[in-house]
Amino acid sequence: MAEQAKQKLILASRSPRRKELLEKAGYQIEVVPPLGDETPPEGKTDPHEIATALALRKARSVHIRRSDGLILGADTVTVLKGEIIGKPQNDEEAKEMLQKLAGTKHVVITAVCLINGSTGAAVCGSEETAVEMKKMADSEIEEYVASGESMGASGAYKIQETGDKFVEDLEGSFSNVVGLPLELVEELLKRIKS
Repeated sequence: MAEQAKQKLILASRSPRRKELLEKAGYQIEVVPPLGDETPPEGKTDPHEIATALALRKARSVHIRRSDGLILGADTVTVLKGEIIGKPQNDEEAKEMLQKLAGTKHVVITAVCLINGSTGAAVCGSEETAVEMKKMADSEIEEYVASGESMGASGAYKIQETGDKFVEDLEGSFSNVVGLPLELVEELLKRIKS
């Protein structure tokens, strides 16, 4: 762990939460924002496959500009009864998403892909965490959305900020729900070296 804690990673993400998680875990981070969009690939319906394809797309978009280091791409999707709940584009969408999630159990899936910049070799994996949400009054949802915290978050909430007040129970990795399963990152780092 001490060796990995000093490792430098090129983060193919605009997410300040992912950068913060990695830095707190001891990694040296260089952020290189990915190119392209987050449109799900055609023909894929499985949430793990979609998240993995998007994570790999992000990492590859940085790899074409960088041929050094280890490049990490990640993508998080929220899934309720088979339906992918993305990131809200505006306050109305955020309210609708939170109303759907209120009082339900959903899963948060984050895929992580690492690319060795010099060889182009890639390893990917995904992590799933079950989240049970409390029932929420419309006034609570409106207040939360008005705070601005919903924007840029899969499922329209941020568990690491004040969105945790809506969470009844969590089964699995907390950092996965924040946006990057650190346990999976460590596992992939071991695999890409061999």
